Amino acid sequence: MHENPVLRRLRAGQQSIGTFVFEFATTGIGRITAAAGAEFVVLDMEHSGFDVERVRTVIATMRSSEIVPIVRVPATECHFLARVLDVGAMGVMVPMVESVEQAQRIADATRYPPRGRRGSGFGISHDDYRGGDIVEKQASADRERLVIAQIETATGVEHADAIAAVDGIDVLWVGQTDLTTSLGIPGQFEHPKFEHALDCVLEAAQRHRKAAGFMAMSVEEGGELLARGFRALAFGGDIWLYQHALGAGIAALRDGAPNR
Repeated sequence: MHENPVLRRLRAGQQSIGTFVFEFATTGIGRITAAAGAEFVVLDMEHSGFDVERVRTVIATMRSSEIVPIVRVPATECHFLARVLDVGAMGVMVPMVESVEQAQRIADATRYPPRGRRGSGFGISHDDYRGGDIVEKQASADRERLVIAQIETATGVEHADAIAAVDGIDVLWVGQTDLTTSLGIPGQFEHPKFEHALDCVLEAAQRHRKAAGFMAMSVEEGGELLARGFRALAFGGDIWLYQHALGAGIAALRDGAPNR
């Protein structure tokens, strides 16, 4: 099974930086993002139209690069988690995690027995259609898979410490927009209630030697989060990065162009 350098960096207390893909799930996106320096890509199935077949195709084209493919599934369901792992995802992100019981279900669905309940399918996408020792493949898959629990509700913040303590959860990831909405302050990312929630999640992750994660929408925000202690960082998503770069370029051309 493929080694997961992002998981190894995070477990060693280091930082890892990647990005999200919501729209441009092309056969080149993994290699493009890797060439730009990203270490992981989160393919989003929660807020996009991506299905498992699209995810499978995109992940297959990432194999020739060093990028680590992670899939955000729509919900805490075994058939989502196991399927994206079987088609080659090296990590999963699960939204709206609010309890230790939910976190344990996620951990169980992503590991083989006796530690979990993931079904065994080999000689398929995730092991590159190869034969080999099944016991070693199961052990390797369990070692290399990365599990991210999103904390994005007031209830999730309240139970963040218990969620972080679950064996099999590697990252607590703040979903900032949903979290501010749950706190009754939609989009107020500088509000004291949101800042307090960030501290609670970060402290819970650090207490249990897990990483805290966040999607930063600017270089300045990302730098502040890294300095604060967040170690799993996504720099924006494809839609906004493209819009920002295109908008900045067009504006600069119009400002510097002669009268038309």
